[in-house]
Amino acid sequence: MEDSLTILVLALLISCCATHVSSDGSDHRYKEGETVPLYANKVGPFHNPSETYRYFDLPFCSGGDVKEKKEALGEVLNGDRLVSAPYKLEFRKEKESEVACSKKLTREDVAKFREAVKKDYYFQMYYDDLPIWGFIGKVDKEGKADPSEYKYSLYKHIHFDILYNKDRVIEISAKTDPSSVVDLTEDKDADADFTYTVKWRETEIPFEKRMDKYSQSSSLPHHLEIHWFSIINSCVTVLLLTGFLATILMRVLKNDFMKYAQDEEAADDQEETGWKYIHGDVFRFPKHKSLFAAALGSGTQLFTLTIFIFMLALVGVFYPYNRGALFTALVVIYALTSGIAGYTATSFYCQLEGTNWVRNLLLTGCLFCGPLFLTFCFLNTVAIAYSATAALPFGTIVVIVLIWTLVTSPLLVLGGIAGKNSKAEFQAPCRTTKYPREIPPLPWYRGTLPQMAMAGFLPFSAIYIELYYIFASVWGHRIYTIYSILFIVFIILLIVTAFITVALTYFQLAAEDHEWWWRSFLCGGSTGLFIYAYCLYYYYARSDMSGFMQTSFFFGYMACICYGFFLMLGMVGFRAALLFVRHIYRSIKCE
Repeated sequence: MEDSLTILVLALLISCCATHVSSDGSDHRYKEGETVPLYANKVGPFHNPSETYRYFDLPFCSGGDVKEKKEALGEVLNGDRLVSAPYKLEFRKEKESEVACSKKLTREDVAKFREAVKKDYYFQMYYDDLPIWGFIGKVDKEGKADPSEYKYSLYKHIHFDILYNKDRVIEISAKTDPSSVVDLTEDKDADADFTYTVKWRETEIPFEKRMDKYSQSSSLPHHLEIHWFSIINSCVTVLLLTGFLATILMRVLKNDFMKYAQDEEAADDQEETGWKYIHGDVFRFPKHKSLFAAALGSGTQLFTLTIFIFMLALVGVFYPYNRGALFTALVVIYALTSGIAGYTATSFYCQLEGTNWVRNLLLTGCLFCGPLFLTFCFLNTVAIAYSATAALPFGTIVVIVLIWTLVTSPLLVLGGIAGKNSKAEFQAPCRTTKYPREIPPLPWYRGTLPQMAMAGFLPFSAIYIELYYIFASVWGHRIYTIYSILFIVFIILLIVTAFITVALTYFQLAAEDHEWWWRSFLCGGSTGLFIYAYCLYYYYARSDMSGFMQTSFFFGYMACICYGFFLMLGMVGFRAALLFVRHIYRSIKCE
């Protein structure tokens, strides 16, 4: 099963790379006068990235038949709805104030445009797969204190500057003319002639480097300095934490080993204290073992998904404006890795002497997908109510359901059967006693919630600076391309999570509290809760997002992402704690 999974993922990698080449326009060569495809994509409020609408939802004139471009799954998930634009930009053919189309705007059209201009609507187009951005109008507030006195204008002229190298398009920029506008201030009919100018210039930039402009804009020198400062800060945190654990914890353990060795040589009737005292309970299986195994399986799958996404990112598949590549990869790789979740959950559940492995498998399949599906249903309903492009068409929903039915579920079941048949036994260096010892009363700061707060703070502080750039990319219009730095930060996050969980597990066992299984998982995953708390800060302090749709999309999907982080880092924390606990109890004689 693992071999077939590897082959499927490699096939995906090849197909993604093929998409990378074709959508970058590797065979888009044009002759002089040949029409280069220009597609209008979407419009929407600049500060609300999720709230986007079809270009012709605003009463722009179409200039003839509007043809829709066939889109891939990832493009639809990304909210792209490409249609033919009214502007005709032939290769190396210059134009001066050419009329694209004319339209008589009714009072309703004027009111709709005015509302859009008031909300800072932008438009997005694609010319030979190169993105074009611009605002649709302007608000004149100069010298006017009362908003009712503001003047609203719609841009009706666009100036296109295009660079070419031999027979290929290299770069395009669009500028709106602030002097050529339609007054939208009053509710009255208006005539609008939408015009455009096209200028062509030759450049030496090779076609292979035409996307570098967008990558460089995302990594300006001062941004790079902040990124590296973030990494240095995180590395110092890791080194300090590692040093702290290596010296304090190892010294304490060394003293413990020496003490227990002396105790064995001394009289047997001496009472044991500390973590050795609970050797008969430390490997007692946790409560709710089915849920625990399912969480471990889901966390392992999400960890594998993250590693594969980083692999694709580092080989350059997710270059700027490769529309939908990330969403396609997420859907496909998640479907292909479901076998890992099934295998991990069921094999561990059977190690914990669980009997109802079918129920465990169903729980594993629904643990992450269930909340995600419910969130999607609610948010998709909101998007439909708003008539936004974020609302998925029925056909796309059918495709996703088919992927889940025909790929995800069968692989989950196959993984579960393989896990059940693995016949692995739980490796415990100590025998578990028949009856559990009573846990002594502990101070409040040794409770689950205070421990989770302590465990989540350090890993969160290691990734805090980088989080802003990720949020500005996902929930804004910045482009994130420095995946190598992000990967280093991710590795640091894993190391800090593992170390802090191990330290807290030791202190818990030293206090003779043997219920460490769930605690280590919750402490490891608590960083996800800190990230969600950062969402609140980002929304209110660092962004200008507003409106019910954008707010529900932001907090709804971030809840799912943070929940995924919780499961993934919880798995990392538990695995690290399990290795540590096995190691220390293997090092002493527990009779």
